[in-house]
Amino acid sequence: MATSRPTQFWTLVVLGGAAILVYLFASAPPPLETQRTERPSLSTAEALTLLAYENDVTRTLFTKEIVGNGKPQGLNFRENWMDDDVVAGPLPALFLRGVEAELSKSDVPMHLFLGSDYPIESSNRFSDRQQLEFDAMKADLAPKHFVDSISGEHISMFPDFASAAPCVSCHNDHERSAKSDWKLGDLMGATTWSYPSDSVTTDEFMAMVSAYREGVKVVWSQYLSELEQLAPEQQPEVGEHWPSAGFFIPNHTTLRDSINALSSGALLEGLMDKVTL
Repeated sequence: MATSRPTQFWTLVVLGGAAILVYLFASAPPPLETQRTERPSLSTAEALTLLAYENDVTRTLFTKEIVGNGKPQGLNFRENWMDDDVVAGPLPALFLRGVEAELSKSDVPMHLFLGSDYPIESSNRFSDRQQLEFDAMKADLAPKHFVDSISGEHISMFPDFASAAPCVSCHNDHERSAKSDWKLGDLMGATTWSYPSDSVTTDEFMAMVSAYREGVKVVWSQYLSELEQLAPEQQPEVGEHWPSAGFFIPNHTTLRDSINALSSGALLEGLMDKVTL
């Protein structure tokens, strides 16, 4: 079976030289005689590439398995899902926006932005340097790493492909969409990450990962709270099953386990030599 453009992209990016978690998550400590007080480090571009990979896995899982398979079961997903008089789940882009909002509240100086040159929301339109980098990305589909000339932050942009049918149909049918002929595999935009320094220690990287995962957990908890507002007979069963199996929604533990199963294999085959010892 032929692999999709998103799958091909992340296979090349992560397995081709960005994943380093073999070292980061190795359970065995180094021999005492080799322990040092300073921490090994990796470049910010490498760290953000790892985070972008996990984010891509998380968003694709949510889009396909929750939104795509949940709608036929009767689950509702809306732009205004956080309004008091609306009981629904977030659309995929809004799921990411929720994670972004939680990141901005954390102590980790990392930021995330999902942009496009054909956004539904004008606030998501690229400007200035990001638009120039995205124009280059459209030509070669490669990630872009650069330093913002104003803030001095280190920026990493990664292609955001139309990896699931719900992404395509939502954007094509939306009344405010500036483009209505999206197809699966199209480059729809880019996720843009920023961090203030050019490298991070492994401790700092673990804090970045934890902040991102906490953001996912918070947004997921908000969604489950929405479902609790439904009448009992309208509530899906929350537990270990997915909408593909019926009127179910996974709890956070099941969601987290599935993300790990999809992402850890690629990450754990990464390159230890990307860590500066």
